[in-house]
Amino acid sequence: MNISAIILTSLAIIFIAYVEAISAKNLVRLLISLELMFAGVLVAILPLFSVDPAMAFIFVILTLFVSCSELLILITSIILIGKQKRRTDVDTISVGGDSL
Repeated sequence: MNISAIILTSLAIIFIAYVEAISAKNLVRLLISLELMFAGVLVAILPLFSVDPAMAFIFVILTLFVSCSELLILITSIILIGKQKRRTDVDTISVGGDSL
């Protein structure tokens, strides 16, 4: 498989996740789409291993740390919103008096 096919696959995964994140009405679906975006980024890093394995490894480690911290923040927000609102629908969240 050549590098351009891997990059196009990665872009397709990121685009699908982006569309899903925009249309998500539930925090769980939003979380899944954000994790899919990070999976697309990891797929884009794969061709780097054939060019410069040390640099690719550094990118993978940084991406994993960002993904883990993002996951912890989103799970915490789902738990807190679930405790306050008793459900996780996005359209019931209000911030600063504005309803989303």
